[in-house]
Amino acid sequence: MNYFNSIIDTIGNTPLVKLNKVTKGIRGTVLAKVEYFNPGNSVKDRIAIRMIEDAEKAGILKPGGTIIEGTSGNTGFGLALAAIAKGYKCIFTMADKQSKEKIDILRAVGADVVVCPTNVEPDDPRSYYSVAKRLNREIPNSLYPNQYDNLSNTAAHYDSTGPEIWRDTEGKITHFAAGVGTGGTICGTAKFLKEQKPGVMTVGIDTYGSVFKKYKETGIFDEREIYPYLTEGIGEDILPQNVDFSLIDHFVKVTDKDAAIMARRLSKEEGLFVGWSTGSAVHGALEWAREHLTDEDVMVILLPDHGTRYLAKIYNDTWMKDHGFLESREFSTARDIVRSKNGKAKLTTVGQDLKIGEAIRLLNQHGISQIPVTNAEGEIVGSLTDSTILNKLIEDPTVKDLHVGEVMDKPFKFVALDNTVDVLSSLIDRDNKALLVRDENQQVHIITQADLLAAITN
Repeated sequence: MNYFNSIIDTIGNTPLVKLNKVTKGIRGTVLAKVEYFNPGNSVKDRIAIRMIEDAEKAGILKPGGTIIEGTSGNTGFGLALAAIAKGYKCIFTMADKQSKEKIDILRAVGADVVVCPTNVEPDDPRSYYSVAKRLNREIPNSLYPNQYDNLSNTAAHYDSTGPEIWRDTEGKITHFAAGVGTGGTICGTAKFLKEQKPGVMTVGIDTYGSVFKKYKETGIFDEREIYPYLTEGIGEDILPQNVDFSLIDHFVKVTDKDAAIMARRLSKEEGLFVGWSTGSAVHGALEWAREHLTDEDVMVILLPDHGTRYLAKIYNDTWMKDHGFLESREFSTARDIVRSKNGKAKLTTVGQDLKIGEAIRLLNQHGISQIPVTNAEGEIVGSLTDSTILNKLIEDPTVKDLHVGEVMDKPFKFVALDNTVDVLSSLIDRDNKALLVRDENQQVHIITQADLLAAITN
């Protein structure tokens, strides 16, 4: 009889499928490595079983233990399947930007899910990274696999994904493209492929709001690159140990909108019902391929997960329209707001060494309610608002003699030029009174509530 002993034995050996319609005008052969054929419908099944089995071998995880992980959903589902087969319990922490479907699926397979805020620093005790670590410390016989820094992540792809692609292309692959999140998928696969054929080019797909592309190109971890984005499972505000930048030759950034539209195109034009970050991977890879591929080249793009995770988001027309991703309801973008000012509104800033009294005069002089704070090098290090100053002066009138740096708030968040007004408005709250954006010339502009109201009503 031909059968598998458990569901985890079906992981791997996913098919390569040629892309035919979305590749119009692109030379060479473009193949998709369709990872939703794994039992958990994602590429993360591969690393889930590997991290657990490596922990078992090391004696870290013992029978009856609990697996605790911070996840965007897919790794959690893979870990849950492995836990069912091996008799473990699961607790997963997730950022609140993840789709409801992902949370429901994890709970359906018996996992406990703790939802954490997205827009906090990674080391904030409320972040899904920090909560997972805390639970691991508190719960006996528990494992925190930490897919970001656990090198079993990379090893899983070196031992399986890379060899499968090499085998199925008969060594003819010339380019490999994949989204970069934890880094294990692209780096483990690329390491194997480059060992077989050093000329294989790897293209990493990043998202706006993530640090990877600039770090690769400059070696600088620029916190100003970090701002909220909607696409799930791609990009980071940290540098995971699984990201080996020497294995990634080029990075391409993709907007939330372009990723969502490409995912829908793949479903309608290729019959591939894929997830949001798959849209990122394919859009970015094809943008790069359009300029660089020759007739003889073979590019493989890894498609990480299935569209069922995103039914209430990118496959919901109302949601797409509400975010300006479908033409029937077109929102203005940060780019439109910047252009509407015609370069007349030069960014006004205040130095952190200036006295509060002088800063108040500056606010009054320019008729503004909020202002970015800069250091001696001109870097934005904080923010100041009239409401903050007023509250502090009511408590203590001598505050006017303090330096701005002593009372300033956190810097305003940076956003992408293509973020739509509805997304921008959701990012402004009482703790973040304005937003900052860099234009194509790297000039910084401020977007206020007044700017958003004008954009919506014009």
